[in-house]
Amino acid sequence: MSRIGRKPINVPADVEVNIEGNTVTVKGPKGTLATEISSKLTLDQQPGLLTVTRPSDEKECRSLHGLTRTLVSNMVVGVTEGFRKELEIQGVGYRAQKQGDELIMNLGYSHQVIMADTDDIVTEVPAPNRIVVTGIDKQKVGQFAANIRGKRPPEPYKGKGIRYAGEYVIRKDGKAGKS
Repeated sequence: MSRIGRKPINVPADVEVNIEGNTVTVKGPKGTLATEISSKLTLDQQPGLLTVTRPSDEKECRSLHGLTRTLVSNMVVGVTEGFRKELEIQGVGYRAQKQGDELIMNLGYSHQVIMADTDDIVTEVPAPNRIVVTGIDKQKVGQFAANIRGKRPPEPYKGKGIRYAGEYVIRKDGKAGKS
């Protein structure tokens, strides 16, 4: 049996969970999220707890068990606390700034790179070399952060570019020279 799938999901008092057919809707102080779950799995709701159960041990049910539990758990965490990803910019002249709802980055190109916030993703720039992406949907926050990082990924020779906070970039030696 799946270790993750067996774990119950704690639902805080200020979170409301609706299960209609295969659609799970979670409403909390930060917003509302909804997702479709497989019709093969069942979601049992008790006061303050949610559990995901599977009817059989066939391969598809086993593979969806832990996934479904994690997706619903991430929805509960998202509407209560939210998710955030931090990015660091390294390089001479590389910086970011916020103007209205647009993130403007100077990344060594001949032009500025501009990315607009979406209705459910917010970016902050606490320092010229730090970007914080926040939102309630874990997948959208991660994808938006990956899109920002993709504008100038860290290069292995000097380490310049955008990286996740705490990410280690393996550095390479330059040219070996004449031997």
